[in-house]
Amino acid sequence: MNVLSQAWGWLTTSANWSGSDGIPTRFLQHYEYSAEAVLIGALIAFPLGLLTGHVKRGGLLVTSLANVARALPTLGLVVLLVVVMGVKFRAVMIPLVALTVPPILLNTYEGVRNVDPQLTDAAKGMGLRPWQVLWRAEVPAALPLILTGFQFAAVNAVANTAIAAYSSFGGLGRFVIDGLATTDYGMVAGGAFLIVIAAILNLVIFAVLRKLLISPGLRQKKPTT
Repeated sequence: MNVLSQAWGWLTTSANWSGSDGIPTRFLQHYEYSAEAVLIGALIAFPLGLLTGHVKRGGLLVTSLANVARALPTLGLVVLLVVVMGVKFRAVMIPLVALTVPPILLNTYEGVRNVDPQLTDAAKGMGLRPWQVLWRAEVPAALPLILTGFQFAAVNAVANTAIAAYSSFGGLGRFVIDGLATTDYGMVAGGAFLIVIAAILNLVIFAVLRKLLISPGLRQKKPTT
């Protein structure tokens, strides 16, 4: 029996869909961890991206911070933090947050910085204050890039939240780790499949958000990666 049929057998076993270790519970845990990482990353990166994009300064700082965060080895950092801090949730959350910062920071900065100057000049000519120009003119125009940054951050978080299982926490990565430990490759493949589904679900959610929040004329802006 190949791995795919083993995975199908595991996914269709009713016992795997109930209890504290069941698929729905692990799925919710996975999204809870990733959502928390995106939220914390947004609190760090979004204001900084707005500020630097609005004043059109600090591009080197933004790029450097994003590159440093991207260069961090996620699993290696988790292992190091667990050794230093012990088996604590923040040892997992720090690397996940580091993954979410670059796309939010870069896309927010580039989106706001590249808003058409005629639009901002018109807003200033109407007597709007700088913060009003930012929120009423620049942010709406930059929203396609900003949402794309959040989308990348969310997908990165969902795809990498499996590392939480390395530190004895839950989430869909628990199936992968436990399956490897018990040589249950159906569980391993099934868990990996569920992680992919979780990431795809994020893409669907953001596609809906783009249709709801962004006018058709702004949807064609290319993302910054």
